[in-house]
Amino acid sequence: MEPHVLSAKPCTFYLFSCILLIFAFLASFASAAIHYHEFVIEAKPVKRLCRTHSTITVNGQYPGPTLEVRDGDTLVIKAINKARYNVTLHWHGVRQLRNPWADGPEYVTQCPIQPGRSYTYQFTIQNQEGTLWWHAHSKWLRATVYGALIIYPKLGSPYPFPMPKREMPVILGEWWDRNPLDVLKLALFTGGAPNVSDAYTINGQPGDLYRCSSKETAIYPVEAGETILLRIINSALNQELYFGVANHKLTVVAVDASYTKPFTTNVIMIAPGQTTDVLLTADQPPARYYMAAHAYNTANAAFDNTTTTAILEYESAHYSAKGGKYLKPIFPQLPGFNDTATATAFTAQLRSPCKVKVPIEIDESLFFTVGLGLINCKNKNSPRCQGPNGTRFAASINNVSFVFPRSTSLMQAYYQGQPGVFTTDFPPVPPIQFDYTGNVSRGLWQPVKGTKLVKLKFGSKVQIVFQDTSIVTVEDHPMHIHGYDFYVVGSGFGNFDPKNDPAKFNLVDPPRRNTIGTPPGGWVAIRFVADNPGIWLLHCHLDTHLPWGLATALLVENGVGKLQTVQPPPLDLPQC
Repeated sequence: MEPHVLSAKPCTFYLFSCILLIFAFLASFASAAIHYHEFVIEAKPVKRLCRTHSTITVNGQYPGPTLEVRDGDTLVIKAINKARYNVTLHWHGVRQLRNPWADGPEYVTQCPIQPGRSYTYQFTIQNQEGTLWWHAHSKWLRATVYGALIIYPKLGSPYPFPMPKREMPVILGEWWDRNPLDVLKLALFTGGAPNVSDAYTINGQPGDLYRCSSKETAIYPVEAGETILLRIINSALNQELYFGVANHKLTVVAVDASYTKPFTTNVIMIAPGQTTDVLLTADQPPARYYMAAHAYNTANAAFDNTTTTAILEYESAHYSAKGGKYLKPIFPQLPGFNDTATATAFTAQLRSPCKVKVPIEIDESLFFTVGLGLINCKNKNSPRCQGPNGTRFAASINNVSFVFPRSTSLMQAYYQGQPGVFTTDFPPVPPIQFDYTGNVSRGLWQPVKGTKLVKLKFGSKVQIVFQDTSIVTVEDHPMHIHGYDFYVVGSGFGNFDPKNDPAKFNLVDPPRRNTIGTPPGGWVAIRFVADNPGIWLLHCHLDTHLPWGLATALLVENGVGKLQTVQPPPLDLPQC
């Protein structure tokens, strides 16, 4: 990790920065770099939980390589598919301005890269810094194909918090003691819920509490008195997680590559897709302390109720005085798996560092009910109808269960003017109003399948309220919008009240994110400006829910001129 000479940057610093704007602008051209990488996607033997599996990896690594760049840099990554599955890569949280061709979700912005073929992703980081990540966006390959994407400030630009002595990625994941794609395949065949994972991981390792895992437990060395920056990423497929470090406070300074007002906490809650940067000061007696993560589970459904660990190890406490044996690490206190109050209190503390420019006059006000559903079967005893009461699980937004095309991608069809692939009549409100978080009539449990998109004019100011439903079960759905950041202006439990709830919105310093959860049995409101033309997937980041249909896509029209228009596709864009 390269050192950076940085200092504190309070809100008033931005006023002084304006004086240096021209100089920084000119310097950015001189300092911007182009980073070339080859990502070879192929099966390699990986041993976890006493067994060796043929696991899909990138460059033989699990997790995959960490990418380190600066704001303004360009990445050129040639993805070479040597696996037996189709694959795409998504650069989670990167704005990809005017460049949906580099975004990566299969059958949305590109056809997948077929076995034996390659595709080069090229994109520039523009006005972003912090922790993001990359992952496969094709079926359940994301289970093992992922890695960190760290964006440092431009040269000469400081962090807005005291400079840490060192920085460390903490990538939380899930591990199946079998082929994850076989788990998905079985679930899609039966229509039931997939088997839960067998372990959680920190930087690819389950940790001391799992069989055959203690020797490889990830260790984070620290020196007494130093402050370190932990860049925490939840790459788990299906589980929100609580994370903490025994006896140590965590000072949150950023989420989803957006800085926050610092606040101190004992524990964080982090959903799949989200990132959280925290400062940790090694101010405890020299010893070994567990980092640990376990499930925050909001649905009435089975989940992996295990705990992954890593070790924060003070260098002076590497060995005990008794025969050179390792000291037993101290364990943190984590909330219970169903502790929604702690999760809500944590997210409520997130704020932008200063007053931000939130859209006030709204052009497009959208109300999206999100949740599960069930498809009725004529033959309830069929092996393909193993959901509740002989049904098949489904999921939807506004009762539309999204169907991905298979003969082309949405963006390719749109760019080429190919008809019949999708429609733009996605309902802006639920087709039927009901008590979304109450006792819902069984007649409303079955969604309608379709490939319907939300059409937005370039530059329109958009508000989306995501409303969880109690159909099948309430649940915290982490909603991710590709190609965009957004401001989280409000949230609450129960049904959203359009007359009274907007008066409570935070329009001064709301946090900026790219993934946000719907409170279980509640709602969350976001606002953004549709200033990035193209087709951008909007979906729940619980990967079980994506093939069930909990998704749609935003079709943002071109504006005026080249800088408001989607750039042409690259010549090597994969074909179906």
